[in-house]
Amino acid sequence: MEPTLMQGALLALAGFVAGTVDAIAGGGGLVTVPSLGLTGLDTRLVLGTNKAQSVFGTAAALLRFARAGRIDMGRAPLAFALGFVGSVLGAFAMLSTPLRVLQISVLVLLVLVALLMGTGVLSPRSVTADGEAPPLSVGRRRAAALLALIVGAYDGFFGPGTGVFLIAGLTAITHVPLLRASAEAKVVNAASNLGALLVLSLRGQVVWAFAVPMLAAQIAGGWVGAHVALRVGDRIVRPLVVVACLGAVARLSWSLWRS
Repeated sequence: MEPTLMQGALLALAGFVAGTVDAIAGGGGLVTVPSLGLTGLDTRLVLGTNKAQSVFGTAAALLRFARAGRIDMGRAPLAFALGFVGSVLGAFAMLSTPLRVLQISVLVLLVLVALLMGTGVLSPRSVTADGEAPPLSVGRRRAAALLALIVGAYDGFFGPGTGVFLIAGLTAITHVPLLRASAEAKVVNAASNLGALLVLSLRGQVVWAFAVPMLAAQIAGGWVGAHVALRVGDRIVRPLVVVACLGAVARLSWSLWRS
Protein backbone atom coordinates (compact mmCIF):
# COMPACT_ATOMS: atom_id res chain seq x y z
CA MET A 1 0.00 0.00 0.00
CA GLU A 2 1.43 3.35 -1.09
CA PRO A 3 0.36 6.87 -0.03
CA THR A 4 -0.70 9.37 -2.65
CA LEU A 5 1.37 12.52 -3.19
CA MET A 6 -1.16 14.55 -1.20
CA GLN A 7 -1.19 12.00 1.63
CA GLY A 8 2.60 12.02 1.75
CA ALA A 9 2.70 15.82 2.00
CA LEU A 10 0.05 15.91 4.73
CA LEU A 11 1.79 13.15 6.68
CA ALA A 12 5.08 15.06 6.49
CA LEU A 13 3.35 18.18 7.84
CA ALA A 14 1.76 16.14 10.63
CA GLY A 15 5.17 14.69 11.48
CA PHE A 16 6.77 18.12 11.79
CA VAL A 17 3.97 19.52 13.96
CA ALA A 18 3.97 16.39 16.12
CA GLY A 19 7.74 16.45 16.55
CA THR A 20 7.65 20.09 17.63
CA VAL A 21 4.79 19.65 20.09
CA ASP A 22 6.17 16.40 21.47
CA ALA A 23 9.58 17.92 22.21
CA ILE A 24 7.99 20.72 24.22
CA ALA A 25 5.08 19.17 26.07
CA GLY A 26 4.49 15.64 24.83
CA GLY A 27 1.39 14.56 22.97
CA GLY A 28 2.80 14.32 19.44
CA GLY A 29 0.86 11.11 18.96
CA LEU A 30 -2.32 13.17 19.23
CA VAL A 31 -1.36 14.58 15.83
CA THR A 32 0.19 11.60 14.06
CA VAL A 33 -2.18 8.80 15.09
CA PRO A 34 -5.32 10.59 13.82
CA SER A 35 -3.43 11.64 10.67
CA LEU A 36 -2.40 8.06 9.93
CA GLY A 37 -5.92 6.91 10.76
CA LEU A 38 -7.28 9.05 7.93
CA THR A 39 -5.24 7.04 5.40
CA GLY A 40 -7.45 3.99 5.88
CA LEU A 41 -4.82 1.83 7.56
CA ASP A 42 -5.92 -0.81 10.07
CA THR A 43 -5.74 0.35 13.71
CA ARG A 44 -2.78 -1.86 14.57
CA LEU A 45 -0.95 -0.73 11.44
CA VAL A 46 -1.62 2.87 12.43
CA LEU A 47 -0.07 2.31 15.87
CA GLY A 48 2.90 0.42 14.46
CA THR A 49 3.57 2.93 11.70
CA ASN A 50 3.25 5.75 14.21
CA LYS A 51 6.11 4.25 16.24
CA ALA A 52 8.26 3.96 13.09
CA GLN A 53 8.21 7.72 12.57
CA SER A 54 7.90 9.05 16.14
CA VAL A 55 11.09 7.34 17.32
CA PHE A 56 13.13 9.69 15.12
CA GLY A 57 11.57 12.90 16.41
CA THR A 58 11.95 11.80 20.02
CA ALA A 59 15.59 10.86 19.44
CA ALA A 60 16.31 14.27 17.89
CA ALA A 61 14.73 16.08 20.85
CA LEU A 62 16.61 13.85 23.32
CA LEU A 63 19.93 14.65 21.63
CA ARG A 64 19.20 18.39 21.71
CA PHE A 65 18.31 18.32 25.41
CA ALA A 66 21.33 16.15 26.25
CA ARG A 67 23.70 18.53 24.49
CA ALA A 68 22.18 21.36 26.52
CA GLY A 69 22.87 19.48 29.77
CA ARG A 70 19.20 19.04 30.68
CA ILE A 71 19.34 15.27 31.19
CA ASP A 72 20.30 13.65 34.51
CA MET A 73 22.83 11.14 33.21
CA GLY A 74 22.82 9.31 36.53
CA ARG A 75 19.15 8.34 36.22
CA ALA A 76 18.99 8.10 32.43
CA PRO A 77 20.31 4.51 31.90
CA LEU A 78 17.82 2.91 34.29
CA ALA A 79 14.96 5.04 32.99
CA PHE A 80 15.81 4.05 29.42
CA ALA A 81 16.03 0.33 30.27
CA LEU A 82 12.72 0.29 32.15
CA GLY A 83 10.94 2.29 29.46
CA PHE A 84 12.21 -0.18 26.84
CA VAL A 85 11.15 -3.28 28.80
CA GLY A 86 7.74 -1.82 29.61
CA SER A 87 7.16 -0.90 25.98
CA VAL A 88 8.03 -4.38 24.70
CA LEU A 89 5.53 -5.91 27.13
CA GLY A 90 2.91 -3.34 26.19
CA ALA A 91 3.37 -3.94 22.47
CA PHE A 92 2.84 -7.69 22.86
CA ALA A 93 -0.28 -6.98 24.91
CA MET A 94 -1.58 -4.56 22.27
CA LEU A 95 -1.36 -7.22 19.58
CA SER A 96 -3.95 -9.35 21.37
CA THR A 97 -6.07 -6.94 23.46
CA PRO A 98 -8.98 -4.62 22.50
CA LEU A 99 -8.29 -0.92 23.02
CA ARG A 100 -11.70 0.25 24.29
CA VAL A 101 -11.06 -0.26 28.02
CA LEU A 102 -7.69 1.45 27.70
CA GLN A 103 -9.22 4.40 25.85
CA ILE A 104 -11.75 4.96 28.63
CA SER A 105 -9.03 4.80 31.31
CA VAL A 106 -6.80 7.21 29.42
CA LEU A 107 -9.70 9.60 28.93
CA VAL A 108 -10.24 9.83 32.69
CA LEU A 109 -6.51 10.17 33.44
CA LEU A 110 -5.99 12.92 30.90
CA VAL A 111 -8.86 14.95 32.34
CA LEU A 112 -7.20 14.68 35.77
CA VAL A 113 -3.79 15.65 34.41
CA ALA A 114 -5.25 18.68 32.62
CA LEU A 115 -6.93 19.80 35.84
CA LEU A 116 -3.81 19.28 37.96
CA MET A 117 -1.54 21.08 35.52
CA GLY A 118 -3.98 23.89 34.83
CA THR A 119 -4.55 24.62 38.51
CA GLY A 120 -0.85 24.45 39.35
CA VAL A 121 -1.13 21.45 41.67
CA LEU A 122 1.79 19.85 39.82
CA SER A 123 3.97 22.96 40.01
CA PRO A 124 7.64 22.24 40.75
CA ARG A 125 8.64 22.57 44.40
CA SER A 126 11.92 22.72 46.33
CA VAL A 127 13.86 24.01 43.33
CA THR A 128 17.21 25.73 43.88
CA ALA A 129 18.26 28.99 42.25
CA ASP A 130 19.92 27.30 39.28
CA GLY A 131 16.76 25.37 38.42
CA GLU A 132 17.96 22.03 39.75
CA ALA A 133 15.98 19.92 42.23
CA PRO A 134 17.65 18.56 45.40
CA PRO A 135 18.99 14.95 45.35
CA LEU A 136 16.18 12.41 45.26
CA SER A 137 15.39 10.11 48.15
CA VAL A 138 15.41 6.35 47.59
CA GLY A 139 11.61 6.33 47.61
CA ARG A 140 11.37 9.00 44.93
CA ARG A 141 13.95 7.22 42.77
CA ARG A 142 11.91 4.03 42.98
CA ALA A 143 8.74 5.93 42.13
CA ALA A 144 10.41 7.49 39.08
CA ALA A 145 11.64 4.05 37.98
CA LEU A 146 8.13 2.60 38.35
CA LEU A 147 6.75 5.51 36.35
CA ALA A 148 9.18 4.71 33.50
CA LEU A 149 8.09 1.06 33.46
CA ILE A 150 4.34 1.74 33.60
CA VAL A 151 4.29 4.59 31.09
CA GLY A 152 6.63 2.62 28.84
CA ALA A 153 4.10 -0.21 28.85
CA TYR A 154 1.30 2.21 28.04
CA ASP A 155 3.30 3.63 25.15
CA GLY A 156 3.89 0.16 23.73
CA PHE A 157 0.20 -0.65 24.09
CA PHE A 158 -1.31 2.55 22.70
CA GLY A 159 0.88 5.67 22.85
CA PRO A 160 -0.85 9.06 22.53
CA GLY A 161 -0.43 11.11 25.70
CA THR A 162 2.75 9.31 26.79
CA GLY A 163 4.81 12.48 26.97
CA VAL A 164 2.12 14.24 28.99
CA PHE A 165 2.01 11.45 31.57
CA LEU A 166 5.80 11.41 31.85
CA ILE A 167 6.13 15.17 32.27
CA ALA A 168 3.34 15.36 34.84
CA GLY A 169 4.63 12.31 36.71
CA LEU A 170 8.26 13.43 36.79
CA THR A 171 7.23 16.90 37.97
CA ALA A 172 5.19 15.43 40.82
CA ILE A 173 7.75 12.79 41.82
CA THR A 174 11.10 14.55 41.41
CA HIS A 175 9.99 18.19 41.84
CA VAL A 176 12.10 19.28 38.88
CA PRO A 177 10.99 22.27 36.78
CA LEU A 178 8.71 21.48 33.86
CA LEU A 179 11.45 22.19 31.33
CA ARG A 180 13.77 19.57 32.86
CA ALA A 181 10.84 17.15 33.24
CA SER A 182 10.09 17.63 29.54
CA ALA A 183 13.74 16.87 28.73
CA GLU A 184 14.03 13.81 30.98
CA ALA A 185 10.72 12.45 29.68
CA LYS A 186 12.44 12.05 26.31
CA VAL A 187 14.74 9.37 27.79
CA VAL A 188 11.81 7.08 28.60
CA ASN A 189 9.88 8.08 25.48
CA ALA A 190 12.79 7.30 23.18
CA ALA A 191 13.20 3.88 24.80
CA SER A 192 9.49 3.08 24.66
CA ASN A 193 9.25 4.10 21.01
CA LEU A 194 12.23 1.91 20.16
CA GLY A 195 10.97 -1.13 22.09
CA ALA A 196 7.51 -0.99 20.54
CA LEU A 197 8.93 -0.43 17.07
CA LEU A 198 11.10 -3.54 17.30
CA VAL A 199 8.17 -5.73 18.33
CA LEU A 200 5.62 -4.30 15.90
CA SER A 201 7.95 -4.21 12.91
CA LEU A 202 8.91 -7.86 13.47
CA ARG A 203 5.20 -8.71 13.58
CA GLY A 204 4.51 -6.91 10.31
CA GLN A 205 2.57 -4.01 11.84
CA VAL A 206 4.57 -1.19 10.21
CA VAL A 207 3.84 0.27 6.76
CA TRP A 208 7.14 1.95 5.91
CA ALA A 209 5.75 3.64 2.80
CA PHE A 210 3.60 5.79 5.10
CA ALA A 211 6.26 6.23 7.79
CA VAL A 212 9.06 7.45 5.51
CA PRO A 213 7.45 10.81 4.53
CA MET A 214 7.16 11.60 8.24
CA LEU A 215 10.71 10.67 9.32
CA ALA A 216 12.68 13.75 8.29
CA ALA A 217 9.80 16.00 9.34
CA GLN A 218 9.74 14.40 12.79
CA ILE A 219 13.48 14.94 13.22
CA ALA A 220 13.21 18.58 12.20
CA GLY A 221 10.18 19.13 14.41
CA GLY A 222 11.82 17.47 17.41
CA TRP A 223 14.91 19.62 17.04
CA VAL A 224 12.91 22.82 16.62
CA GLY A 225 10.60 21.99 19.54
CA ALA A 226 13.49 21.26 21.90
CA HIS A 227 15.18 24.51 20.85
CA VAL A 228 11.99 26.49 21.49
CA ALA A 229 11.53 24.85 24.89
CA LEU A 230 15.10 25.70 25.89
CA ARG A 231 14.62 29.33 24.83
CA VAL A 232 11.29 30.07 26.51
CA GLY A 233 11.25 27.44 29.27
CA ASP A 234 8.24 26.73 31.47
CA ARG A 235 6.23 29.64 30.07
CA ILE A 236 5.32 27.56 27.03
CA VAL A 237 5.71 24.06 28.48
CA ARG A 238 2.90 24.37 31.04
CA PRO A 239 0.13 25.62 28.70
CA LEU A 240 1.14 23.14 26.01
CA VAL A 241 0.93 20.27 28.50
CA VAL A 242 -2.63 21.33 29.30
CA VAL A 243 -3.47 21.76 25.61
CA ALA A 244 -2.03 18.30 24.85
CA CYS A 245 -4.20 16.80 27.59
CA LEU A 246 -7.34 18.48 26.31
CA GLY A 247 -6.50 17.46 22.76
CA ALA A 248 -6.22 13.85 23.84
CA VAL A 249 -9.50 14.07 25.72
CA ALA A 250 -11.28 15.49 22.66
CA ARG A 251 -9.81 12.89 20.31
CA LEU A 252 -10.55 9.91 22.58
CA SER A 253 -14.05 11.18 23.37
CA TRP A 254 -14.79 11.43 19.64
CA SER A 255 -13.44 7.93 19.00
CA LEU A 256 -15.50 6.40 21.82
CA TRP A 257 -18.65 8.26 20.71
CA ARG A 258 -18.29 7.00 17.13
CA SER A 259 -17.76 3.42 18.30
